[in-house]
Amino acid sequence: MRPLAHLAALFAAAVATPAVALAQQPTPAAPTPAPAPVDQSNVWLLDLSTGGRVAILLRPDVAPKMVERVKTLTRQHFYDGLVFHRVIDGFMAQGGDPKGDGTGGSQLPDLPAEFNYLPHVRGAVAAARAEKEDSANSQFYIVFQPRFQLDKKYTVFGRVMSGMNYVDAIARGEPPQDPSRVIHAYIASDNPPPYMPAAAPPAAAPVSDAELTGALRAGRPAKRAPATTAPRQR
Repeated sequence: MRPLAHLAALFAAAVATPAVALAQQPTPAAPTPAPAPVDQSNVWLLDLSTGGRVAILLRPDVAPKMVERVKTLTRQHFYDGLVFHRVIDGFMAQGGDPKGDGTGGSQLPDLPAEFNYLPHVRGAVAAARAEKEDSANSQFYIVFQPRFQLDKKYTVFGRVMSGMNYVDAIARGEPPQDPSRVIHAYIASDNPPPYMPAAAPPAAAPVSDAELTGALRAGRPAKRAPATTAPRQR
């Protein structure tokens, strides 16, 4: 009986060993879930004169009033053609003022502050305001480099998802000598056309020999045909 008992013990050990080894193997990691699709109704597109389109994810969950304001003004073509009037290297680019000097806004009333937990990281988009906290209207700024000291003092309502290189190329100055501008602004769910660069104004018409001769005789410079403004989509 002892030999049989010994063989039975060996058989039991042989059977148990693979199970123990299997139990010691790490559990396979669960597959990473696919990212949720971006809600196109909350994607703000800015076609910039710096050469491309910037896509900004809006955050109505933390700043619903400012997000709604941006959507309303965008669909009114309010932002089309407006310049970035205050651009500080290493800090931010500010735009959205129809006066182009930082003192203007839309015809809509100012908004209450919606300060939230979103930080002023690179690419953050926030509402500019005056000294009064409840004075945000149409102006906004895009952050070049983190400025955490502004957190919970200004309403952050979005962040750049793509095209930050076009933001980086915005002309600096307060105001810039040759300011960059928003060519068109869109909400992505409105099926906007592809990015189209701003058309350059046509060159002045050449001066004929007769005009040049006549101008020199009269002692005045020759006139050139005025350059016309390229049409813009509205």
